[in-house]
Amino acid sequence: MSGYCRVAPGDPLHGPYHDTEYGFPLTGDAELLERLALEINQAGLSWATILRKRDAFRRAFDGFDPDVVARYGAKERRRLLADAGIVRNRLKVDAVIHNAGVVRALRKTHGSFDAWLSAHHPRTKDEWVKLFRSTFRFTGGEIVNEFLLSTGWLGGAHAPSCPVAKKIAKARPPWMRAKGRGSRALR
Repeated sequence: MSGYCRVAPGDPLHGPYHDTEYGFPLTGDAELLERLALEINQAGLSWATILRKRDAFRRAFDGFDPDVVARYGAKERRRLLADAGIVRNRLKVDAVIHNAGVVRALRKTHGSFDAWLSAHHPRTKDEWVKLFRSTFRFTGGEIVNEFLLSTGWLGGAHAPSCPVAKKIAKARPPWMRAKGRGSRALR
């Protein structure tokens, strides 16, 4: 059974995320940017810390609207680095702003972040990590893996016996539609 499926149910922070978000497909640019930003900010911290700060992140980053965040300049960076409600790490803040610009560019080349993911799916872990590293900032193996698991691009977010797995199956996430390599969790 997935470790998250053992610890999350009933937990006031992890439970709702596990039951209604983790592994469910996301398609909107703001939602995908938010999830990538949260995964980046989780590096070195607990996921509970990020879930506690999630609303503050949304406020601080204007709902993760890529058009707004990509235009952030020095003033916004100073504001973000002074905001105790979020993770105040210059590299992570800069990565989110940079990655918002990447999402805007992906709209021009592919139509959306989701369409860019679709154009490259399925891939092996090494291929996904290489692609993300060459496209986005602050995207190592664990960040890429969790981002793809949590947004439905890879299977394995939930144990097959977890009741949430059946709900996800009804949503037909990309990993379930994939044929061939890259459709299982990256471990």
